[in-house]
Amino acid sequence: MTVERGDCAAPAGRARHGNADWLTGARITAVLGVYYRPEGRAGEPEAVEFVLSADQSVLLTCASDRTLHVTPGSWPRLPDWCVPASQWQHAPPALLPPVPYGGAWTVVGTQELRDADGEVLRAVIRCEEGDFVVVAGDTMAIRFEPRP
Repeated sequence: MTVERGDCAAPAGRARHGNADWLTGARITAVLGVYYRPEGRAGEPEAVEFVLSADQSVLLTCASDRTLHVTPGSWPRLPDWCVPASQWQHAPPALLPPVPYGGAWTVVGTQELRDADGEVLRAVIRCEEGDFVVVAGDTMAIRFEPRP
């Protein structure tokens, strides 16, 4: 699967339209937070990067208006806005499960909750084992909800 810039986001300042299933079929090999190191890893990440098996990644960031932006990631490099880079790090967010047997989560669908202006407030990445829920706010919040 190839994640193109057009698949993840519209031009700056414009909402991505259409259904959110562009990630279906991808294999997620890691979920990493992007943390500002002087603050430590105790808090929430500034962004969440889903690393895909095809040497690509998807970056979810929180904008100042508390909306969620979905763009191609730059794994293994940090995002360009991590300046100076020596003050930032990728690290697994707390309370997420380890990668399942087989080395990856397979995405079976996605869902986005949007506001009245069409901006994404929450993204759910559905996998065979459960759902990753990413919520925009003052910072990012991510949790995993296992399937019963």
